[in-house]
Amino acid sequence: MEIVPTELDGPRVVIPRVIEDERGFFLEAFRRSLFAEEGIEFDPVQQNHSRSHRGVVRGMHFQYGDGVAKLVRCVNGAILDVVVDIRPDSPTFGQWEGFELSGENLRQVFCPVGFAHGFCVLSESADVLYDQSAYYDPELDAGFRWDDPEVGIEWPADLELECSPKDAEAPSLSEIRESLPFRTD
Repeated sequence: MEIVPTELDGPRVVIPRVIEDERGFFLEAFRRSLFAEEGIEFDPVQQNHSRSHRGVVRGMHFQYGDGVAKLVRCVNGAILDVVVDIRPDSPTFGQWEGFELSGENLRQVFCPVGFAHGFCVLSESADVLYDQSAYYDPELDAGFRWDDPEVGIEWPADLELECSPKDAEAPSLSEIRESLPFRTD
């Protein structure tokens, strides 16, 4: 397994070492000691699984309080996985980065506390698994608009995109900036 830095300071791409033969494949999806060697503290307590069809956008989500880090992978199909820096004191506040994750490339994205997360399904359907560093708490659940023009995420132009009513009604990132507790220190 290789953990690769991204352009934004914090998120990482995890590239597995895949062992394949005529029976299929095996890979190690997570190793706490390797994350620690890379300076990443991640102790997952909850795993979630979503299945969505082509064009579905889920995001941009985060959790208030102490926040939540996520390790995201697409085990079937393909997605554009997106992270956005939501640390108000960061020089890259509001900047985003996207990664294609699929059941073929088997890559994962580590989304640390202080970043919002979302994705769009590129294939006919996709199954996404993500481990979380904190339990989901509906009282702390939050997000901003997936199509916030100030953030300017470049979602696939060739898809008819759809989201939940909750995501459609989310505020812009600038509207919630003052309430964000995340810092770069």
